[in-house]
This record gives sequence, C-alpha cells and structure tokens, in this order.
Amino acid sequence: MDTPFARGQGRKPMPGFVKTALAKHKLLDAFLARPEYQRNDYLTWLDGAKLPAQRQQRLTQFVEELGKGDVYMGQPWSRPAPVK
Repeated sequence: MDTPFARGQGRKPMPGFVKTALAKHKLLDAFLARPEYQRNDYLTWLDGAKLPAQRQQRLTQFVEELGKGDVYMGQPWSRPAPVK
C-alpha cells in the first residue's frame, strides 16, 4: 500500500521524555502495538505542548490510556479484529 506512512514520511520521532515514561511504566510494547496513526498522533500531541505543566498533563493522560488499553485520546477504543 502506497501511503505516506508506508514511504516513511510523516512519522514523528519519539522524544526522550516519552521513551523514559514508557520504559518506567513498562508500556513500550503497548505503545508499539497501537496502530501507527495512533502512535504518530500521540507523539505529535505530546510534542505540541508549549508549557511544561501541559506536557506533563498530556504525558500522564498518555500513560494512563496506554495502561488501560481501551482508550485513545480520551475516547473508547478497541483493537479491530484481524482480517482473515
């Protein structure tokens, strides 16, 4: 499939503070299991925080949502069934 993500465009690099939080909470696998669009959305959202307090608030929400596994950006989410 020829998409920007398939070509490696539009991918956001993971900032160090995100890597640290994922490692601390043992959520790296949960993050990597999310669809690529969600990973990119989260990283863009976290990186867009202007103030340290806002960044921390977003990071806390991000970690909580990954820990729950059924929430994406404050909305209910469930992994789609595999295509057979």
